Amino acid sequence: MTQAGPLPPTRRDRMRAATMEEITATARRLLVTQGPDAASLRAIAREMGMTAPGLYRYYGSREDLLRHVIATIFKELSGDIRQAIDAAGRAEAGGQDGRATEAGRRRKLTEKLLAACREFRRWALGHREEFALLFGVPLPGLEEEQFDVAQQCALEFAATFYGLFIELWNATRFPVPAEAEIDETLLPQLEAFRRKLGTDAPAGAILIFLRCWVLLYGAVSMEVFGHLGFAMDNPAAMFELTLADLARLVDLEYPFSDA
Repeated sequence: MTQAGPLPPTRRDRMRAATMEEITATARRLLVTQGPDAASLRAIAREMGMTAPGLYRYYGSREDLLRHVIATIFKELSGDIRQAIDAAGRAEAGGQDGRATEAGRRRKLTEKLLAACREFRRWALGHREEFALLFGVPLPGLEEEQFDVAQQCALEFAATFYGLFIELWNATRFPVPAEAEIDETLLPQLEAFRRKLGTDAPAGAILIFLRCWVLLYGAVSMEVFGHLGFAMDNPAAMFELTLADLARLVDLEYPFSDA
């Protein structure tokens, strides 16, 4: 006997989902254009032609709504980065002989890494206020560490980069520090993070992953928040140097050599 699949959403379910999406979109717009203080339930309800108590049928509190806004932005960012990685992965690797095939494979891995990093920067520069919501000072009321929809989507965002990193590790086994070479105060933290990730990659690989993230996040956040304006008005070339540093950390070549 064939087991029946899940029932399709009812019209009421679809209408509720559409309303919740409109509420989060309205809250996001107010946060971005007018700041956190403007995104009150009363203001959101007024924008939508609803009453503030009516919003409680969809979200239990303002903090609950804001967490869903954060989750939506993380989903958008993760989706854009995954699309960039997939597009780079579809590019053909050149060459047919063994040496050329290996070179082409490594180049494709590099292209995927570059695509992810460049898309992160592109999105951040095009969504400076949203970037600040995700990676800046937490909004009031959202400081507490708790596993909720925002935290789940944040982990999914992290997995976008970590999945790419593990692909690189499995494909190339790039050099990493041995455990004996890692600071004794750092090693147990790396081991704990490795267990949290559920991976068998060595602690040295986890260290390289974190070093890559610090480089990428540091470069992007400094540009987004205007902290390079004292020296330059177009840091694009500086970002490419950061990408070269990232590539070297995982034993990839960038800039590419045609030799």
